[in-house]
Amino acid sequence: MHDEDAQDGKTTGGLDRRSFLKASGIPLAAPVVLGPRLVRAAGAEVEVYGPGKVKVTLDVNGRSRTVDVEPRVTLLEALRHELDVTGPKRVCDRATCGACTVIMDGKPVYACSVLAIDAQRKAITTVEALAAGVKLHPLQQAFVDNDGQQCGFCTPGFVVACKALLDRHPDPTPDQLRAGLGGNLCRCGTYVGVRAAVAQAAKAQGGGARRG
Repeated sequence: MHDEDAQDGKTTGGLDRRSFLKASGIPLAAPVVLGPRLVRAAGAEVEVYGPGKVKVTLDVNGRSRTVDVEPRVTLLEALRHELDVTGPKRVCDRATCGACTVIMDGKPVYACSVLAIDAQRKAITTVEALAAGVKLHPLQQAFVDNDGQQCGFCTPGFVVACKALLDRHPDPTPDQLRAGLGGNLCRCGTYVGVRAAVAQAAKAQGGGARRG
């Protein structure tokens, strides 16, 4: 840059430096939220989102909430970082431990393996929805009564998985219990307490669960 250019605040191309910095900083200061684009593939129109942020509406615990996220954001990230729903925990982030389990349209799923954009128009239930104020859900109380937790970090995922299990099988057999909780890991080894908690909750809810 020539001395005279430096003095008058312009680049060698004649562009005012302040204008240049202001223009180049706009994308960083105000990211654009885009809607889907329609493209034709295999004879059908397909919605394509991104690469910028898009509006995503999620039905979480009976409440519709809209967030602006990139299409790559998982349901777990949207819940924790955008909606402050922190019951689902990020542990393995590889769909193996179950700490992030939520119920989506009646089925337990790993929130870390579902894109937020794909969770739209689905009913999502997290552990936050179970208690009624300060009154614990019978399943949560059963976890307390039967020492179904130690460090407690995996407990929300276990509680939600147990809730989904009892919704499907009010009186689960030992095989159904093992299958229903096979996707959740507890590094503290509280499986005996968890099984006892399921039995107690089933009985409290009228299922009269078997032990085993």
